[in-house]
Amino acid sequence: MREGASASGRALRAGSPSPQVGKGICYESGVSLYGIIADLRREHPTPATMQTLDLVVAELGQTRDNLKEAVANLDGKPLPPGGKPVLDELVQRAREDGVYDLDYGPDPYDKPPPEPLDEGTAGIGAMLALWSLAGVALAVAATVVGLRAIFSSGSG
Repeated sequence: MREGASASGRALRAGSPSPQVGKGICYESGVSLYGIIADLRREHPTPATMQTLDLVVAELGQTRDNLKEAVANLDGKPLPPGGKPVLDELVQRAREDGVYDLDYGPDPYDKPPPEPLDEGTAGIGAMLALWSLAGVALAVAATVVGLRAIFSSGSG
């Protein structure tokens, strides 16, 4: 990161604190979406800005850091008064820096698609089911025979 640059790679205003260096999300430009959000928090330290950006960060967690989807999810939700200009500025900066519509592919922690069932596995499953039913039938038959023997021998 060059001297006098913010976390998102933008020039800092005079008197701005020097941010810590972090890894960028968009590796071609070295710009991080979260760096842009941090810059906006420093530039606009108002409750409305903080609440709006908190809403955005919460939505980013649901959309795997895709700002385009996060903003679309926020369209139906009420923003704090004065939050819309901050959101618009975030979108503008993200578009300029190429981090507006990031796509990381499918979620690696999501369930994998089910595999097709081959004939051999289906046959083994069917045999297990049949032998299980046969075992239950034998257990029921043994219980009935045993109860009959107990009840018929007790009367004599």
